[in-house]
Amino acid sequence: MYHFISGFTSKVAGTEIGVKEPQPTFSACYGEAFLPLHPFVYAEMLAEKCEKYQAKVWLINTGWVRGPYGIGKRMSLTQTRAIIDSIHDNSLDMSNFEVMKRFNLKVPLTCFGVDTDILRPINCWPNKEDYKVAAKNLAAKFVKNFERYEKGVPPEVIKIGGPNMEYQS
Repeated sequence: MYHFISGFTSKVAGTEIGVKEPQPTFSACYGEAFLPLHPFVYAEMLAEKCEKYQAKVWLINTGWVRGPYGIGKRMSLTQTRAIIDSIHDNSLDMSNFEVMKRFNLKVPLTCFGVDTDILRPINCWPNKEDYKVAAKNLAAKFVKNFERYEKGVPPEVIKIGGPNMEYQS
């Protein structure tokens, strides 16, 4: 619910006029301009539908991998497709998972057709310390953005779904 309410994406060169490098941006429920109600109302609706139909929700990085802009590159369409295929055929469910502690997200350890380093971004950045700084900065952007919605969102949604700013690694 937290990530749906946050609606994180990134403007990237080639898809946005005047954008030369990726720019993080947030749009509640991925459509903020069109929401007449508080985003939590839509997050609750999504959660109810997921529960009713036993649907799973996956966040997929289609953005930058292997380092920051200028060093890394855009996620390969081939690997993105492999992740989507693994979701569709339910094979991703069979993977073991670990928690990405900074963001409180469960991440598969393996996915057929995908470089395992891509699944854990810190493993594919040339400099792990640079990754840690970038991850902490991104987490802070999530927290700052979410301040707009805190009133109207139960504290447990924020605690369970939001970034762990106290995480030290």
